[in-house]
Amino acid sequence: MKQRPSTKFVHAGGYAAEVDVVLLEEDHEWAPYLSLDDAMKLDAVRAALKAGDIASASKLARVYELKPVAAE
Repeated sequence: MKQRPSTKFVHAGGYAAEVDVVLLEEDHEWAPYLSLDDAMKLDAVRAALKAGDIASASKLARVYELKPVAAE
C-alpha cells in the first residue's frame, strides 16, 4: 500500500478549510481512498465550521474566511 499526502477543502457557511490528509493507494477499484481517521477529521472540521467553532476547526486545518469580491 502506498500513501500519498494530499489536501482536501471543506466549505461551510462563510468559511473554508484546507485539511491535510493521506490518500491510500492500492490495486483495486476503491483506490485512492482516505483512512477512517482522515475521513473523521474532515467531518469534524465541517461540523466545527457549521457550528461557527473556528477555534476547533483551526486545530485540525487551516481556516479561511470567505468574503465576496465586487467586480469593477
